[in-house]
Amino acid sequence: MTAPVGVALSADRTRAAFTLFHPKGNIITSDTIAALAAGLDSIADNPHLKLITVEGAGPDFSYGASIPEHAPDRIGSVLPAMHRLIEDLLDAPAVTAAVVRGRCLGGGFELALACDLIFAADDASFGLPEIALGVFPPAAAALLPFRAGGALASRTILTGESRGAQSWQQAGLVELVAPAAALAAEVDRWFAIHLAPRSAAALRHAAAASRASLFSHLRATLPQLERLYLDRLMRTHDAAEGVAAFLEKRPPRWIDR
Repeated sequence: MTAPVGVALSADRTRAAFTLFHPKGNIITSDTIAALAAGLDSIADNPHLKLITVEGAGPDFSYGASIPEHAPDRIGSVLPAMHRLIEDLLDAPAVTAAVVRGRCLGGGFELALACDLIFAADDASFGLPEIALGVFPPAAAALLPFRAGGALASRTILTGESRGAQSWQQAGLVELVAPAAALAAEVDRWFAIHLAPRSAAALRHAAAASRASLFSHLRATLPQLERLYLDRLMRTHDAAEGVAAFLEKRPPRWIDR
């Protein structure tokens, strides 16, 4: 059985690459969350680290969070774990980057938003489709307005529409866009120009400094959004109905309560 997250360290220990794996679109499960957290912990003491990348195996970054794990009887443990992982990424000891091919949705997009940079293939698309399930993405609601502006964040969260990599690059969220076949080489080139010549110690502290405002904002906002989600939204009929309808492959029957 393939592990939910692969970890590879470059020979000179300056780069760590995390690869998400799930046979159904690299879905973010509780096992994925635990494996990513453990992986980040395993490299925390590497003084030479300059770049941590997260990418998905296969043609897509991630379809998003596991829908069965968002059922009312399971979400109370899964959501806080995901939010702790978001904080772990914002506390990572090196520059972080999501390397995105194909679809990057829901919880997958939240992981990307927690990284310092996003490198994307020209076929990549990013979206937050949670509203179609009768819910909303708490971490993205905290991160996306800060990263890409309030108006675009509101439209993305409220409509569930996906946007291509070029659109997000124009919004300032995506650092570079390249053909899918050339993306890895472009990331290597970017690293060689911008990070390889730098001191790992300087980069570590510069990353912490550049995240400081976002991290303070997240710590102030995310607990409120988590409570809104768990204590209020998940007590509505429609939140449970959205998950049930998805699992039963039928249209949801909303009652607006």
